[in-house]
Amino acid sequence: MPQSPLAQPLKLPCGAILPNRIAKAAMTEGLADDQLHATHRHETLYRRWSDGGAGLLITGNVMIDHRVLERPGNVAIDPAPDLTKGKGEPEGMAQLRAWAEAGTRNGNHLWMQISHAGRQSPRYVTTRPMGPSAVQLSLMGNYARPRALTESEILDFIQRFANVARIAKEAGFTGVQVHGAHGYLLSSFLSPVTNQRTDRWGGSLENRARFLLEVVRVTRAAVGPEFPVAVKLNSDDFRKGGFTLDESVIVVRWLNEEGIDLLEVSGGTYEQPRLLGYSGDAETASDGPAMRDSTRKREAYFLDYAQTIREVCDCPLMVTGGFRTRSFMEEAIASGETDVIGLGRPLCTDPDTPRDLLEGRIDKTVCHEDHIKLAQRGFFSPASPLMPIKIINVLGGQAWYYQQIFRLANDQEADPDLGILKAVGAYVKDELRRARRVKKARLISR
Repeated sequence: MPQSPLAQPLKLPCGAILPNRIAKAAMTEGLADDQLHATHRHETLYRRWSDGGAGLLITGNVMIDHRVLERPGNVAIDPAPDLTKGKGEPEGMAQLRAWAEAGTRNGNHLWMQISHAGRQSPRYVTTRPMGPSAVQLSLMGNYARPRALTESEILDFIQRFANVARIAKEAGFTGVQVHGAHGYLLSSFLSPVTNQRTDRWGGSLENRARFLLEVVRVTRAAVGPEFPVAVKLNSDDFRKGGFTLDESVIVVRWLNEEGIDLLEVSGGTYEQPRLLGYSGDAETASDGPAMRDSTRKREAYFLDYAQTIREVCDCPLMVTGGFRTRSFMEEAIASGETDVIGLGRPLCTDPDTPRDLLEGRIDKTVCHEDHIKLAQRGFFSPASPLMPIKIINVLGGQAWYYQQIFRLANDQEADPDLGILKAVGAYVKDELRRARRVKKARLISR
């Protein structure tokens, strides 16, 4: 039989080669210790994912600022000022090396996703999140009003992104991905809704994109020309007045000039979580192009948007979100619509999914989303007219997958029979406990 398009290697502009076209997309792990260092659970989890056969593994958020986290279990690399000049090693370097070694043991790539949560850091983590402007995230009161960053802080964060990339390279990670999507800090600078600045970091698209472009530029300088540097970018924020597909196309043209090696196309924010398959609500939904029926039928949430971006993008493209059948993945690669298929949730319960797809043992990945709901239909379903019920269904699904990741990291098998309410309860309990412990550890270290 002819080789599957999914099994073809991919040479990146920097010269690095991905052994196949399947990537484990970034998913937050929540496995850090109280000092926000990597742990043996990262090793166990990524050893299993490495053995699972994907050519590329991308970590969940590794934060550049320990004060503002996406969740209290994030790994954070927040080095002392003297390390910004490339001297010395941060605390937790040994753990990073062990993580990198475990996650590359099958000859695959392991890239660190580098991020700052911005205004999307929950109250139980911080009551002083940060953003381009003081625009609060409206989501059941769980996020405090952010303060606007000063220019000196922006310049400091630019260097921190680059320094974390340098540390990742030294630790043995084989690439980095700059997270410029999903409403986190870099993404929030791109959006006119959240970026209401009047200085050189706000206003025109050129100014709003300056932070992201500067981060990519200094990151490339920090790691050199032969080390993969990728970017994750929203194709659309899917909210009125937000970052649009037309603007995304322009930013991609600018990213071409920075010599990135892979562009991952995604979309949405916490308020419009299209990345989770949630279609949003009419009050805040984008005036831009609707998600086409063909895309819904053909699985991939963002593939139609990626086709537009493909026309201007000079580097390989990765699309994540909704891929489930091997035939459609192969079609997307063979047709040139994308170069890499990103998979997330299927690997939370079945870490061998990439190998099974590549070797033809399965034609379709598992799809637990169909039953992880409060109700299949009616008032308590994701179609509920009440927004809190909709959000609980979305966040409940997240909590369910978080628990499966924990089980894999504990060297256990997944539990497909886990109920959504039990998963939500376990998630909330664990998040609050970890937040208390992290805060206590910070106080002790002062």
